[in-house]
Amino acid sequence: MTAAFAIAAAILLPLVGAAGIVLTGRSPNLRESVTLLTAVALAVFVGSLLPDVMAGGRPALNVATLLPGVSVAFTVEPLGMLFAALASVLWIVNSIYSFGYMRANAEKHQTRFYVCFAIAIAATMGIAFAGNLLTLFLFYEMLTLSTYPLVSHKGDAATVASARVYLGILLATSIGLLLPAIVWTYTATGTLQFEPGGIIEGHLQGPAVGLLLALFVFGIGKAAVMPVHRWLPAAMVAPTPVSALLHAVAVVKAGVFTVTKVILYVFGIDLLVVEPSSSWLLYMAGFTILAASVVALRQQNLKRMLAYSTIGQLSYVVLAAAVLTPLSEIGAAVHIVAHAFGKITLFFAAGAIYTASKKTELSQLAGIGARMPWTMAAFTIGALSMIGVPPTGGFVSKWFILAGAFQTDNYVALFTIILSTALNAAYFLPVVFAAWFGREAPGQKPHGEAPFPIVLALSLTALATLGFFFFNQPVLDLERQLVESLP
Repeated sequence: MTAAFAIAAAILLPLVGAAGIVLTGRSPNLRESVTLLTAVALAVFVGSLLPDVMAGGRPALNVATLLPGVSVAFTVEPLGMLFAALASVLWIVNSIYSFGYMRANAEKHQTRFYVCFAIAIAATMGIAFAGNLLTLFLFYEMLTLSTYPLVSHKGDAATVASARVYLGILLATSIGLLLPAIVWTYTATGTLQFEPGGIIEGHLQGPAVGLLLALFVFGIGKAAVMPVHRWLPAAMVAPTPVSALLHAVAVVKAGVFTVTKVILYVFGIDLLVVEPSSSWLLYMAGFTILAASVVALRQQNLKRMLAYSTIGQLSYVVLAAAVLTPLSEIGAAVHIVAHAFGKITLFFAAGAIYTASKKTELSQLAGIGARMPWTMAAFTIGALSMIGVPPTGGFVSKWFILAGAFQTDNYVALFTIILSTALNAAYFLPVVFAAWFGREAPGQKPHGEAPFPIVLALSLTALATLGFFFFNQPVLDLERQLVESLP
């Protein structure tokens, strides 16, 4: 099997799976089998690319050249390899979770749900392997459009209204800001290709660099850098498996992945280090982290609290990338993985609580640990990872971000990470304490754990959150290769 075939298969296989899901839609067991088999096959194809990338290779596939320097093409480099591997593996776990959740809650339009989910994963693979800005933009839009039916899944008026906010903000930012940034880049450089060290240096300087960076960062609305963040809380009307897709598997990860890739492969670290007009990004990321943490502290709904937590956690990646040191760039990539494992665990737990007890508010969770010990143990692990407590994956990524900040005595980043860690603890630990040591309100209907597929999925992601603390060397090796490839 050639690398080009594996790249094409990784992008097309979820679409083939979507067609299979449509054909088997009248048989839930067969439909879910097609979903799971497609997810496993995707992980195999993506994994087959890893040895070549680890050995320093850059597998590529050129589909069509439209203009000089403008093509639809794919290149697998370390950051994209990491993102694709993460999304493909988590699709397997999310599928298992979805089988239990969608059936237990008797959700309607389940075939449409699995079809749109598969299309979204295909778009994610296209983003991960995009070899240039045009290819990335096409699949970025495909991801937005394919996830709209998932966000609006329930179909009631309030849900559709929130889904329109989701769609409107993401399309407005990408078409109104990201697309002009791409056109400006091509006009200035004559290419849209991703190159180690960037393509902007020597073509733009001064305030123009900072303005172009702003168009990219705010145009990549999926990164949820404030004030382009309101779509994320609006999307919490979606079923929990969709929330997991949005927060851990694809959508927000596509945002911070794209921001990091633009910094490394469009601007280049060397240019941004010497260009003062780009320094605003560090402060904006720091503000987003702290402001989102404060808002999360005030939430009473569990999923909304987790949504604002995600906004803050995403900007850890942006902050790390903006610190512009080798260790911080590694930290940015590592945090994409650590946050994915921890946050999908938290959303899985929230969905399990809703499925078993229909509880959605923080005030209702007192004493629930006694009834749902597996679920709340997983929630506790996910919460500790968001705070950055060892032995969880969140500690590893924060360690590298802090180390990178120390490399340049970046006190803004250091202050932001320390203060936000305290805020994270302030809104997560009371929930954990109340669940384990609080008294359940009288008159509660008896319930136990959610169905087995749900508990199995959240247990696997909780174990991954712990395991990443001890077994992170492959990720570090992959991202060190990325840093070493930069000029």
